[in-house]
Amino acid sequence: MFTGIITDIGRVRAVAQTVRDRRYEVETAWDVSGIDLGASISHAGCCLTVVEKGDHWFAVEVSGETLDKTTLGTWAAGTPINLERATRVGDELGGHIVSGHVDGLGRVIEITPEGGSHRLIIEAPAPLHRFIAAKGSITVDGVSLTVNSVEGQTFGLNIIPHTWDATTLGRLSVGDPVNLEIDMLARYLARWQETA
Repeated sequence: MFTGIITDIGRVRAVAQTVRDRRYEVETAWDVSGIDLGASISHAGCCLTVVEKGDHWFAVEVSGETLDKTTLGTWAAGTPINLERATRVGDELGGHIVSGHVDGLGRVIEITPEGGSHRLIIEAPAPLHRFIAAKGSITVDGVSLTVNSVEGQTFGLNIIPHTWDATTLGRLSVGDPVNLEIDMLARYLARWQETA
């Protein structure tokens, strides 16, 4: 489990196709001696398992399903990535409860500066848009955010200067795809309604 609070912007240092899956080596500012093999780390909102590590880098393997359903299939050497280590019992829950399971790909429709902040308008795919509510939580590329407005399949976000600078959101352009994870409570309520 994660909180959507990014603690490092990593960078892809190498990409290789293996017999099993695609392998990414990721550079990080973290002290990797404290990261166990098998540890879960959120990469732009996608939970991946550490399979190897070295001096300021670790490696993960990504399945074809994940490459097809997330932005990870477009990663190349040099791609910056929002990183978050798994939450431990007793850690501060500064964002919201995030599973690291990407629900779908959104698309950036508009970026507008507002004072020191930026307003993002993102289009969500159907039927995912039905689970996004104003003042609810959403994860965009691994970042926990509050939804400001919803209109049809689009929703608006206000990104404060700190978040703009401390995550990859400040590097987004109109038309870019983003990984979306809806609020966990919305997911389970929707399933309950479908089966009740």
